[in-house]
Amino acid sequence: MVEVAEGDLIVGAFGVRYATLEAVGGWQGIGRDRMMEALTGAGLFGRATSRSTVLPPLLSLLYKGHIVVGDGKAAMQDFVQPVPERAFELPVVLLVGTSMSAGKTTSAKVIVRLLREAGLAVVGAKLTGAGRYRDILSMQDAGAKHIFDFVDAGLPSTVGPEKEYRKVLRNLLSRIAATDADVLVAEVGASPLEPYNGETAIGEIGPNVRCTVLSASDPYAVTGVTSAFGKRPDLVTGLATSTSAGIELIEKLSGIEALNVLGRSSLPRLKAILGDALQF
Repeated sequence: MVEVAEGDLIVGAFGVRYATLEAVGGWQGIGRDRMMEALTGAGLFGRATSRSTVLPPLLSLLYKGHIVVGDGKAAMQDFVQPVPERAFELPVVLLVGTSMSAGKTTSAKVIVRLLREAGLAVVGAKLTGAGRYRDILSMQDAGAKHIFDFVDAGLPSTVGPEKEYRKVLRNLLSRIAATDADVLVAEVGASPLEPYNGETAIGEIGPNVRCTVLSASDPYAVTGVTSAFGKRPDLVTGLATSTSAGIELIEKLSGIEALNVLGRSSLPRLKAILGDALQF
């Protein structure tokens, strides 16, 4: 979030972003003019190919060169220490969305706080997305004892080959398994149907998921994602639950319970749902 002025030399990482409500682009689009953009505020660089009209102009950059270590170009994964593979056995509260900016991180913060108040040691993680860091920092602020995301395992973005992502994810899950946490609150960035490998992540942790929370931007999107993805969440939260009208429409359309987790009156019910799922 540091201000960048014209003429500054900045360091970032090449990657791909595929944000439905903000910007699309990647390093592959950088041409002979060497122009590119900062696709996220955390230093994900590439050539933007599409941008929402409501988004301010992206930071324009000129490629100057790679960082070189020894005889080769430096890559993030060069600096990730290998860890012993561990069986991942933590129970998981999984947060998915109908799109980006649907309310997943807001819901995650509330859930982390309730679990912490129940005496559980919580690890918060973002398993897919484009590197921004603020989401898992929010979980730490809410009381998560440990926080992780895919950047810790060497990826600036999880848009890429499934085989490569799966290898990185298993490294990440081994890191999480080595903590002293009681439960993982895991966010899958964007929606599981977008090309961030969300479906792969859910497949890896699926046997451990005790509660699935879908954050929705629109009541009709609940039935769309549930039908397309083929999995039924235990609870709907997010922007679509901001009013009683939205909650009623979600429950009418999908038959799934919906809660506005920002309303204090909903917290006892949310705590009861989590308690039943995690047995506390």
